[in-house]
Amino acid sequence: MPRFLHTADWQIGRQYDRFGPEDGPALAQARLNTVERIAAKASELGVDAVLVAGDVFDAQTISDRTVRRLFMALQGFAGPWIMLPGNHDAALAESIWSRAQRLDAIPANVHVLLTPEPFILAEQGLAILPAPLTQRQTFHDLTDWFDPASTPPGLLRIGLAHGSVQGILADNIDSPNPIDPQRAARAQLDYLALGDWHGCRQIDRRTWYSGTPEPDRFRNNEAGQILDVQIDALGAEPQVMPLAIGEFSWLQWQRRLNVPSDLDALIAELEQVERSSVISLTLEGELDLAGERELQAALGRAEARHRVLECDLDGLRLLPTEADIAALQADGYLGEVITQLRDLQQGEQPDTAREALGLLAGLLRERQAEGSTP
Repeated sequence: MPRFLHTADWQIGRQYDRFGPEDGPALAQARLNTVERIAAKASELGVDAVLVAGDVFDAQTISDRTVRRLFMALQGFAGPWIMLPGNHDAALAESIWSRAQRLDAIPANVHVLLTPEPFILAEQGLAILPAPLTQRQTFHDLTDWFDPASTPPGLLRIGLAHGSVQGILADNIDSPNPIDPQRAARAQLDYLALGDWHGCRQIDRRTWYSGTPEPDRFRNNEAGQILDVQIDALGAEPQVMPLAIGEFSWLQWQRRLNVPSDLDALIAELEQVERSSVISLTLEGELDLAGERELQAALGRAEARHRVLECDLDGLRLLPTEADIAALQADGYLGEVITQLRDLQQGEQPDTAREALGLLAGLLRERQAEGSTP
């Protein structure tokens, strides 16, 4: 009973400059860490092979050091690794793959399929039909040759491709590098392992996208998984089990705060996220100064606990109550300033007015604390 792991879109070497010098490199390293976990899982499960359906690397220009580190990350699984060039690491005349060969970085158990011809793993019972990209974009279906391809009898026919299944994904996903949605049936494939779509998705009973094993964007598309595939016999329907493997979850939340219970619910939600994550949080609504102080404390705790916490507070207004102003002892001129800042949040720079109001409230609290210190 052949069993293999299907994965894709590792995009090793990807940079996350938007997250700054502290978090960006950690997210890049997470992609290598995840490859190490894939190797460990392959050994744990005793699979026959690991199939990587394109975009092993993020670009042709990544450093020699990163190339070597990627192949070293595979050491945890001694069985065959089958790798396919995708659009990010296409098999150009001079490519990252030819550079890796010159560096002598590719281990003997790693097979990079650079040409469209059957690759036979007779001992494992697999005949791999690859559709490597030799340029970043092509407008014809590179899997066409699967249909007439001859493979030895008794071996499972496994297609390996990187591109967009036409008419199945959203219209804005369909792009160059097209793949016939009927390819598995036309080519009598036992399984078609696809890459390019970064989420895990089943196309038909024999065709799957594994998605990227390490999430890299804010989409609810079941990223962060690999596929454990078992096929009992020729013609049998594949048994496919998604396995969570990613290091960080990417969460994008939009929340509106109108009443104190909304803030309580948000704080509880933040504290219930157990895994270190990348969180993008957009808040709208209204808070009094006591609520704003509570929110900032909760955000500070979450920022310390998670890999990244991005907060967009432009839609959040601070509305001090009379009790807030009285508690700050902000009478006279200071009271007028607080009122003006509260009103300015409805203007062209609400975030500046909100931040100024928060700072002023903080300074007044500090003054009160100093005044009460014996």
